[in-house]
Amino acid sequence: MGWGAIRAYTICVYLFMFLPVVVVVLLSFNQNQFGSFPMTGFSLRWFEALWNNDAVMRAFRTSLVLGLLTALISTTLGVLASLALVRYAVPGKNLITTILIAPILVPEVVLAVALLLFLNWLGIGKSFALLLAGHVIFTLPFVILVVQARLVSIRRDVEEAALSLGASPVQTFFSVTLPLLMPAVAAGALFAFTISFDDITGTLFWKPGGVETVPTQIFSMLRNSISPEINALGTVMIVITVGLPLLGAAIARSIAIKRGM
Repeated sequence: MGWGAIRAYTICVYLFMFLPVVVVVLLSFNQNQFGSFPMTGFSLRWFEALWNNDAVMRAFRTSLVLGLLTALISTTLGVLASLALVRYAVPGKNLITTILIAPILVPEVVLAVALLLFLNWLGIGKSFALLLAGHVIFTLPFVILVVQARLVSIRRDVEEAALSLGASPVQTFFSVTLPLLMPAVAAGALFAFTISFDDITGTLFWKPGGVETVPTQIFSMLRNSISPEINALGTVMIVITVGLPLLGAAIARSIAIKRGM
């Protein structure tokens, strides 16, 4: 009875969490203009309307560019920082690691307000560069954690063997270390892109006027009215934010299996 009650409680919790998501996805295919059940028919008209909505497409392009740049910068900095902290005797290594991972421990709204106030004190106004910097600060710890976990498991003598055979440190990194790190690098990049693409709290504080991302566009549309286009846009967001990590995990698993063979 005890385990049965725990299982039933767990199922209820998951239903409570995911049923609203299922409802949004179902209503995005509803032919009726009003989001209600029972559904009157299956239609893709709201996705077509979404495609023809200039504001939504601008927000999608902004989120795509922002996410890609965030993933590129965070992954590059995360790999370099992980190499320095794991492979070399850096003074104050524990302190540096704590500082780099600290943004995960701080609530995002506190981090967003603090960064905004600090830059205002420096006389720097809101801009796309500020928005990008904020996303990098927030996503960098996730990349570092993933890459460090993989780098620790890579044996140092593999790199030393390449060095002893005449390879330079740069050649060793690109020929030996990076291929072994690639699953973690890909996973970290996908994490960074997904978090950036889905972020709204920090984006509301950091974005300049006239610039909207997909989450802030949804928030803006919800303040005016509840349109079926919002359900379609929410479905697209769900597919991207859930599908990309699953795709990354599948690719990493496939690479690991091939190398194991």
